[in-house]
Amino acid sequence: MLSGPEADFSSLGQRLEAARDRAFVGREEEQALFRSALGTDRSFMVLFVHGSGGIGKSALLRRFGAEAAAAGRPVVTVDGHTVDPSPGGFEAEAGQVLTVERGVLLVDTFERCQGLEGWLRERFLPRVPAAALVVVAGRNPPDLRWQADPGWAEVLRVIRLRTLAPQEAMALIDARGVAADLREPLLAFAGGHPLALCLGAAVAAKDERASARWTLDKDIPEELAETLLDQLVGEVPSAAHRHALEVCAHAHATTEELLRAVLPDHPKPLFDWLRRLPFIESGRHGLFPHDVVRDALEADLRWRDPEGYADMHHRIHAHLAAQVRAAAGQDTLTAMGSLFFLHRHDGVTSKFQNWRGDGEVHEEAFNPEDRDEVLRMAAEAEGEASASDAAYWIDRQPEGFWVHRRTETGEPVALMSWVRVSGPAEPDADCPLIAAAWRHVEETAPPRPGEHIALARAWVLPPFHGRSPVMDLVQWRAVGECLRSDRLAWTFLVMRDPDSWRRYLGHYDMHDLGARIPLGRETFGLFAHDWRTITPEAWLERMSTRGLGLRRPASPQGKELAVLARTDFDAAVRDALRNVSRPDALAGNALARCRLVAVHPERDPARAVRDLLEQAVEQVRQDPRADRFHRALATTYFGRVPTQEAAAERLGLPFSTYRRHLAAGLERVAEILWHQEVFGARPDA
Repeated sequence: MLSGPEADFSSLGQRLEAARDRAFVGREEEQALFRSALGTDRSFMVLFVHGSGGIGKSALLRRFGAEAAAAGRPVVTVDGHTVDPSPGGFEAEAGQVLTVERGVLLVDTFERCQGLEGWLRERFLPRVPAAALVVVAGRNPPDLRWQADPGWAEVLRVIRLRTLAPQEAMALIDARGVAADLREPLLAFAGGHPLALCLGAAVAAKDERASARWTLDKDIPEELAETLLDQLVGEVPSAAHRHALEVCAHAHATTEELLRAVLPDHPKPLFDWLRRLPFIESGRHGLFPHDVVRDALEADLRWRDPEGYADMHHRIHAHLAAQVRAAAGQDTLTAMGSLFFLHRHDGVTSKFQNWRGDGEVHEEAFNPEDRDEVLRMAAEAEGEASASDAAYWIDRQPEGFWVHRRTETGEPVALMSWVRVSGPAEPDADCPLIAAAWRHVEETAPPRPGEHIALARAWVLPPFHGRSPVMDLVQWRAVGECLRSDRLAWTFLVMRDPDSWRRYLGHYDMHDLGARIPLGRETFGLFAHDWRTITPEAWLERMSTRGLGLRRPASPQGKELAVLARTDFDAAVRDALRNVSRPDALAGNALARCRLVAVHPERDPARAVRDLLEQAVEQVRQDPRADRFHRALATTYFGRVPTQEAAAERLGLPFSTYRRHLAAGLERVAEILWHQEVFGARPDA
C-alpha cells in the first residue's frame, strides 16, 4: 500500500503537477501581476510574455494555469507547436474561451504561429468576453501595432522574462536534487539560464564528475548550453542514438520516415527514444530539438566529424528532394521549406530565406471567382500594364496560378504564375517577357519535340517584396515546379529589381540574361536555367553541397550536358555504333554528355554508352516485325565483321537489301534512344 504524499494523488497527472509545483522557483513579480488580474485588477486583459528559448515561459504558463484553476476559473490552453497556424486551426483550439464565463486563455510558444499575430489582435481577441484573461507567451515581443493602438495600449501588459536571480537559480538546482558540492560549479557554469540549469542538474545527477569539466567560457546562455550539451551527447546509449540525435538537429523536423531513409536500422526505436528526450519537442511535421540544443549538436558534429556531417546532410537532402518530387498541393511547400532549411549555414541562402512567419501568409490555388480581386492587387503591385499581362495568362492557364493571402485579413498580397510555353507567343499577344525568353532559347538551344519552357513570376505588394514569408513561399513553389515538371527544357524567372537578385539566383545556377525589359512602370530581368545541361538530379547534387556551407565541396558537382538537335543526335548514334568496341571513342562521343547517360553518373561514360546501344539493339529484336533489322545491326556492329560487304555475305543478303535493313535498324535505335533522351522512357518497339 502507498504511504506518504504519493497516496494523496488520484492520478499521475496530479503527481506530475505537484512535482512541477515543488520545482518551480522565482518569477514572483510575474505571479503577483497574474494574481492581481485574476482578482479585481482590470487594468489589463491581455498579458504578453516574451523571452529567449529556455528562459522558462512554458513553466510560468503552467504555473498560471494552476493558479487560475485554483481560483475556479476555466482554463483553455493552446500550444503553438501543435496548433494548425491558421485562423480556423487556432479557433478550434482556443474557441472555448469565447463562450465560458471568466475564462483564462493561455497561449504558449506563440513564435511557432507568429503569422497569426495580426489576426489574433484584430479578429480573435476583440470577441473575448470582458471578464476573460489572456496570456500569450513567445520568444518575440509583440508587434508595435499593439501599443500604437490607443485601445490595445490600455488593456495590454507586456513583460520580458530574464534569467533567474542567483538565489532563485540556486533554489532551482536545489529542488532538482543536485549534490551540495556540485551546486556552486553548476551555478557558475550556467548562470541563471533555466534550461541550462535544468539540463546541468540532469547531468550532475548521473555523473558527479561532470562539474569538474564545466567552465564558464562566455556569458551567453546559448553558449553555456552548448558546452553542457557536449556532456549529454556523450551519454547516449549507442552510436545509432547519437546519429539519430544529430539527424534531428540538422533537419527542420524529424519523422520516423526520415530516420528510416538516413538510418535504416531500427528507425522506430530511435524515433521513440528521441521523442522521450526532455529537449525534443513534437510539432505538426515531426520532432525538433530546442534551438540551443540544435545549435550545439550541429556545431559539435561539424567540428568533430566533417565527413560524417556531410554524409548525413546529403542523405537528408536526397530524402527531402524525393519528397518534393512526389508531393502534391501544399505538401510541395512543406517539403521545399524543409529542403531549404538545410541551407541555413549557407551565407547566401540565409540572406534571402526568411523561415519565419509560419501562418502570416498562406498559398491558395487560384480560384476563377477571385480573378478581379487578384488582378486589382497585381495592378497595385506593379501597374496596369503588368496586371494586363497577368490577366492574359490567367485566362489561358489558370491552373498555373497561386494566390498568397494575408492570414490576418484574407486579402491577397501576392500572385504567382508558372506559365508553360511550347512556342512563340500568339501573334495578337503583347508578351514582351515571353518573347524575350523565346528569343533566347531559339538563339541558344531550342526546345526539342515534346519539350517546353516555363516562366515563373510573382506580383508582390511592396511590403512583402524582398526577404519575407511571401517570397519564401514563391521561391519554394517555383523550385518545386522546376523539380516536378516533366519534359521541362528551360525555366525563366521573371524578377523585378533584377540586380538585387543576381548573386542569390546565380548561386543556384539561375543566370541573368542581361536583358532589362520595361513593362509599364517596372523593369524586369530574366534569369534562366537549361535543365537539359544541368539536370534536376545534378542541380540537386550541387544544391546539397552548397547547403553544407563548407569551404570545400563535400561531393562532386554535376557536369554540364550536351543538348543535341535530332540530326546531331542521330549522327552521334551512328558514330557510337561504328566505334562500339573502342572505349576511348565512346567516351568522346556526344552521347556521353547527354541526359540519358547522366542518369548513371557513377558509371564509366564509355561503358554506359555501350550498354545503352546494346539495350536499344536488343529492344529492336523484341519486335518480331523488325527481326531482319536486328540481325543487320547485331552482325554489323557486334559480330566482328571487317566490312559491311562481309556482314551482308554472312547474312546471305544482297548488299542493297542489307543496306536497307541496316538503315531501318539504325533509325529504330536512334528513335529509341532519342525517346529516352527527351521523354525519359522507352517507346514501344
